[in-house]
Amino acid sequence: MDNKSKKPFRRRRRKDREFDQVLVDVARVARVMKGGRRFGFRATIVIGDRKSKVAVGIARGADVTSAINKAVAKAKKNFVPVPMINGTIPHEITVKFGSAQVFLKPAPPGTGIIAGGGVRAVAEMGGIKDLLSKTQGSASKINNVKATLLAFEKIKTPQKIAQQRGVELDKIMPKRFRPSPSKTVVNTNVRAAKKVSSKKLSPVTTRATAPKKS
Repeated sequence: MDNKSKKPFRRRRRKDREFDQVLVDVARVARVMKGGRRFGFRATIVIGDRKSKVAVGIARGADVTSAINKAVAKAKKNFVPVPMINGTIPHEITVKFGSAQVFLKPAPPGTGIIAGGGVRAVAEMGGIKDLLSKTQGSASKINNVKATLLAFEKIKTPQKIAQQRGVELDKIMPKRFRPSPSKTVVNTNVRAAKKVSSKKLSPVTTRATAPKKS
């Protein structure tokens, strides 16, 4: 067989992931059976599109890879919408899940995400850019993640409040979240050209000169 007839080897490109994922926690767990203990791993995964959706998945497997794959499959079935206005949440909220208590507060642009553990992972995957947070009561990453998701579900956006009350959105929207009025930029060259065109130009007069004597 000639070398020319062989097709060149090409590597298949991996398709771009629809959602980004972060491994929040991996723990070794044991299951008591009749013959003894069966050891495995538990993985906690947070996935999101970094725009407006986020979810968490918790699963067990014989090894870390299988646990992660199962957790991702579970997370894709339970997405939670992230309420955002100008890259932050509309209002502050405190939520308790189990013994974990999470406090979330909106922050001005440029602050960044001031959070740790599972709260930061959920905020980043959801697309939030500026946020202030505080966790109390428990250091469990799973409880902190679930408390953060519960807070996102309970947050009321101005759009929801306006629909419930039957009021226009401008009356409910806080001033700091209202879009700033666009400033009109005038080109100075155009302004100068208008001034020149508005002036009355004097007529040009030509004088006849006598021919020089040779």
